Amino acid sequence: MSQSIPMTPGGYQSLQEELKRLVRFERQAVVQAIAEARGHGDLSENAEYEAAKDRQAFIEGRIKELNDKIARAQVINPADLAGNKVVFGATVTLFDSDTDTEVTYQIVGEDEADIKNGKISVTSPVGKALIGHLLDEEVRIKVPSGIKIFEITNIRFE
Repeated sequence: MSQSIPMTPGGYQSLQEELKRLVRFERQAVVQAIAEARGHGDLSENAEYEAAKDRQAFIEGRIKELNDKIARAQVINPADLAGNKVVFGATVTLFDSDTDTEVTYQIVGEDEADIKNGKISVTSPVGKALIGHLLDEEVRIKVPSGIKIFEITNIRFE
């Protein structure tokens, strides 16, 4: 049985938009590129043809992958959640007493993770470590530089 994939409404919409773009535009463009490359003669030594076929294989594989993810999506709207416990979709502010700094992350699905924009995957080491902890709790998180201790100072659902 397939396992559901948690994602926010924004993540779900992004996957649908990528799928639509691949099916409507990219697939058609690569078919044209293959036809054009065939017109250049001998296919056995035609790098343009090979590149287009490789691109076609990538696009078809990605379409299959997106269809699977969309079919198994469990869309969770953080705005519908509440509480003082870190769960999927929560935006969590952490205080690092070693550096006297705060950092804020939203816990999102794997395909939505973007550390530059403060979005970390629920399956990442930090995401896994935060899930289930309460407001004002200290959390020990194993990071590449060792163990960091953070205090959860705020949990929002937006």
